[in-house]
Amino acid sequence: MTKKKRMMLYFGVAVLAVILIFLFANEVYAADVSGAIEETWKAAALEIKEVTNQVIFPVVDMILVIVLFVKLAVSYFDYKKHGEFDFMPLAILFFGLMFALTAPLYIWDILGI
Repeated sequence: MTKKKRMMLYFGVAVLAVILIFLFANEVYAADVSGAIEETWKAAALEIKEVTNQVIFPVVDMILVIVLFVKLAVSYFDYKKHGEFDFMPLAILFFGLMFALTAPLYIWDILGI
């Protein structure tokens, strides 16, 4: 195939593609797109909320409880060894645990979901 025939073939395919695009193209308005995005977000937000309440928060709570008890045990052994008890790390972990336990009650109102 000569170079001229190949160029004519490419040009014909390009023209055919443009004709097909204009033939089958539909008008899409911004309102349609934003409406579809809002509907999708509303459906996904409920699923995200459910998964977060049923999976994420309990996992975070369990990790914080385990870390709290481990830190409590380490603090006890430090107290037995040195005679000093450090309340600050335990208080931080405890209040972090209380925040994580009560978060599902108010976090969704803050986020607007």
